[in-house]
Amino acid sequence: MTTSYAFRAELWLYPGDSGWHFLTLPEDLADEVREESAAFRKGFGSVKVAASIAGHRWETSLFPDSKSRSYLLPVKKAVRTAAGISAGDEVGVVFTFQHDD
Repeated sequence: MTTSYAFRAELWLYPGDSGWHFLTLPEDLADEVREESAAFRKGFGSVKVAASIAGHRWETSLFPDSKSRSYLLPVKKAVRTAAGISAGDEVGVVFTFQHDD
């Protein structure tokens, strides 16, 4: 059985010209991810996940963020466009860990 994780957070734009948008996991969920993902972590402590916002699914990675002591979830432009969301919006997301078989 695969465990799903859900949270709500404000979508934010990374400063600069990159156009990257992220959601920061709440601290309690970040602690849980840190514990549960030990077997799945890749380089730099990233964790492969499948995520979904408003029924729009994509595969990405959670990236550890030392500044917030949490994880960052990048949200692709195609997903933002399809879900009708932009920086500053509070967004609900669900994700599961992806295993390399």
